[in-house]
This record gives sequence, structure tokens and C-alpha cells, in this order.
Amino acid sequence: MLRTTPLATALGLTLSATAAFAAAETYALPEPTAQLKAPPDPSYATGFAAAQGNCTTCHAPDYLAMQPPKKGQAFWEAEVTKMVKVYRASIEDADAKAIAAYLSATY
Repeated sequence: MLRTTPLATALGLTLSATAAFAAAETYALPEPTAQLKAPPDPSYATGFAAAQGNCTTCHAPDYLAMQPPKKGQAFWEAEVTKMVKVYRASIEDADAKAIAAYLSATY
């Protein structure tokens, strides 16, 4: 015969009651206030498309607008590398290079 202790019974009742009150929360996201800037010339179109397909998956274009302006190629290469290595963004190497080039020419 299975015996339960008063502590186990109390814990079970507490967890059951908590689960009953825990409902999924939903909320509406605000409309984005920024768009990715158009590339300065057609040679950056691949990077623009790659940024739209990869970067905006995790964050809004507002994030790019908040970065210091005119930081250059090395800054953006480091940022894209950080997204891949630290935050595990699944960006192919060719796309990462194109994104960094587009961002350095545009932001």
C-alpha cells in the first residue's frame, strides 16, 4: 500500500491549484517603427535580403537604428559574428559576410 506524507499531499495540492490558475498570456506586439534601410547601391542587395531573412527573425530593424552610426566593416563583422557564435543565429557564412557588408555600407 502506498503511503503519502502530509507534506507530499500539501505539495501536490499546491501544484494542482497553481496549475489551475496559470493561463497562457497573450499580448499584441507593437507595429515596427523602422524598416531596414534600402541598400546604397545594387551590389548590397544580397546583404539586404539576407538581413531581412535572418536579422529580423529575432529583432526589429529598430535595433539597427539604435547602433552607433558609421562604425564600419569591422564593427558589423563583429556584431554578425556575435549573433552567430554567442546567440546561435543560424546564418550561413556567405550570408553573414553579405549582411556585414550591407550594414557597414548602410548604417
